[in-house]
Amino acid sequence: MVLTKRELIDGLGNEVRILLHLAAKVDRARLDYRPTPRQRSTIELLRYLSMMGPTLVEVARTGRFDPAAWTAAEQAAGARTLEDAVATIAAQADGYAAAIGAMTDEDFRAEISPFGTTSSRGAFIVNWVLAGCAAYRMQLFLYLKACGREELGTSDLWDGVDA
Repeated sequence: MVLTKRELIDGLGNEVRILLHLAAKVDRARLDYRPTPRQRSTIELLRYLSMMGPTLVEVARTGRFDPAAWTAAEQAAGARTLEDAVATIAAQADGYAAAIGAMTDEDFRAEISPFGTTSSRGAFIVNWVLAGCAAYRMQLFLYLKACGREELGTSDLWDGVDA
């Protein structure tokens, strides 16, 4: 295995930490900012981030995509205020530790095909959850920059700390 279980849990915890750092930089007056009409607004992005990772970990755990569960998670996220979304994101580190910590090495190596492409459960978590968190955190960072947060830089995006 390329990553140990502890490294994967720590990596996801780091994503939560960085995301919380960036979320703290959101200007409440710009929550409705969206780069183009068909893209998510800042609040919609944070709401999505409050459900995406944990819901995909559940997809990995069960090995199947449950459209009803996904829709329910999206609907719950859609009702969240900024504070609710941030609090839900903050709880994700413990959730990731519990869900991933319960998996065995055999669980990580088992093949799953929730979206039609077969991969190991571990690769799915890395490619869909860990990489997804990094990609969406970049999107939030770019939204913040577009909304005038010119002081934000590399350390905010990659280390989750002010310069």
